[in-house]
Amino acid sequence: MPRLLVTVGSRRGLHARPASLFVQAAARQSAKVTVGRPGQSPVDARSLLSVLALAAGHGDTLELTAEGEQAQDSLKELADLLAADLDAETDADPAAARATR
Repeated sequence: MPRLLVTVGSRRGLHARPASLFVQAAARQSAKVTVGRPGQSPVDARSLLSVLALAAGHGDTLELTAEGEQAQDSLKELADLLAADLDAETDADPAAARATR
């Protein structure tokens, strides 16, 4: 089962908006993906509540694992999403920032 360590890139961590984008992307994958802190029990990457419960902040390391078809591709796509500063998009669009409050 492929694994990948990823550093959370969003400036405010994996709060509601970035977590929602991550969960939506995980749901589109054909592989079953889990996410968690290294050394702790992983959670289903398709569960918003579980992902939010990780309370991952900016710079925290998370471990992604994938099982099934296109596992490597799924890990790459989700790792890229976690590593991106998804808050930058909200900060650039004041209307989007108000919508997430």
